[in-house]
Amino acid sequence: MQSRSKFLDDMSQLMTNAMGVAQGAKAEAETAMKGLIDRWMADRDFVTREEFDAVRAMAQKAREENATLQARILALEAAAGGKKKGGSA
Repeated sequence: MQSRSKFLDDMSQLMTNAMGVAQGAKAEAETAMKGLIDRWMADRDFVTREEFDAVRAMAQKAREENATLQARILALEAAAGGKKKGGSA
């Protein structure tokens, strides 16, 4: 009877050790995968959210300035066109 109990104890210890090894391997695999992903992303020159937001704000400001300048050009062209028509008539 005692030999059977010894066998079960040994099997239990073996399973416990195997679970510890599996958990260690899982942690090591996760660390390796995270390092691989970090290196892959660094090689791709992705921008940070802050950089993206800054460029987006600059583009929005440029669009607004272009619209303002376009309106000024149209107004100047209209004024110049009115003077030409008035002077030649």
